[in-house]
Amino acid sequence: MTYRLHRRQVIDAGMDQVFAFFKDPQNLEAITPPWLGFRVLESSDAEVQTGTRLAYRMRVFGIPFRWEARIPEYVHGVSFADEMTRGPYRRWYHRHLFRKVREGVEMEDFIEYELPLGPLGTLAHHLFVKHQVNAIFDYRAHRITERFQRAAARGRSSKGVPRQ
Repeated sequence: MTYRLHRRQVIDAGMDQVFAFFKDPQNLEAITPPWLGFRVLESSDAEVQTGTRLAYRMRVFGIPFRWEARIPEYVHGVSFADEMTRGPYRRWYHRHLFRKVREGVEMEDFIEYELPLGPLGTLAHHLFVKHQVNAIFDYRAHRITERFQRAAARGRSSKGVPRQ
C-alpha cells in the first residue's frame, strides 16, 4: 500500500537563501529530530543536483539503519526529489517544491512511501509509523521556521533594514 504525506510551509526569507539551505545535504541534520540519531555519512556532491547520491545513518525505534538516497529530479530554485535506494521503507519518494510568494517562499513536501512486510507493515503504519512520519515533519517545520526567523533577525540587526 502506498501512503502519502503532503506538507506546505511558508518561509519568511528570499528564494536564494531558502533554496541554498535545502540544497546543502549537511543541513538535513539540523532539521531532523534528535531522537532519530540522524547523521549524514556521505554525499557525492557538496550541493544536491540530479544524480547526487547520499548516505545517512539513523535509528528508527532504536534500531540503527543506513539510509541511502539519490536525487532523480532537480530544477534549480524550483524543485528536487530524493528517492530512497536503501533503508527501512520498501519505497520512499520525497519531492520538494519551492515557489516565491508575497510572504517569502512557499515550500511543499510531497512524500510517497510504502512499508515492507505486507499486512504487518500495514498494521505498523496504523499503530506507529504514520505518527512517527508526522512527528518528523512537525519537528522539521518548527526547526525551519526557527532557523529562518533567527536569520531574518540577524539580518535586520546587522543592517538595520528588513530583508528584501
